[in-house]
Amino acid sequence: MPGHLLTIEEYAALGGTATGFTELMEGRVVTCPWSGRRHDLAVCLLAAALERQLPAGFAFVVANDLDLGLSPDGGPGFARRPDLLVLDRAALNRGDSLLRAADVVLVVEVVAPGSRRTDYQVKHDEYADAGIPHYWIVDLGERVSLVECRAGGSGYVDAAAVSGTFTTDVPFPVRLDLENLIP
Repeated sequence: MPGHLLTIEEYAALGGTATGFTELMEGRVVTCPWSGRRHDLAVCLLAAALERQLPAGFAFVVANDLDLGLSPDGGPGFARRPDLLVLDRAALNRGDSLLRAADVVLVVEVVAPGSRRTDYQVKHDEYADAGIPHYWIVDLGERVSLVECRAGGSGYVDAAAVSGTFTTDVPFPVRLDLENLIP
């Protein structure tokens, strides 16, 4: 690892890791452990449910590096690897090393052991600061729930957690049976 805070370009040039994955927080590379099979299965089931409901022109991507665009060029960068992203399909053809927050319509995090505070607070604020209009937090706790966060004012406006069936019309019409996200 270089002995300085990394820019987004330097981070992108590092490539992948052998175990887990990394994220970039204010120029610092942070290694994130594997979240477990239950988490990964929930992400796959959610992606499948969303894929069937995505309007033309949108695509989803699972676990891909995302440049949050929170630092000036050449400054210490911010990159996250959300569990699921919905973005403009055209953004997939740009050939950029990282996806860009400006292309993202919805970001979804499935809460994993050890990520509760990060998902509910840190990433919540970072995604809002990055201008991502919609953020969903899916919690696999005792009863599966989803918190819908929408851009508004100076951050997100969070709806109450929903269990059972989640429905919304924004950023596109979706109906999800949250109980189907766990075996």
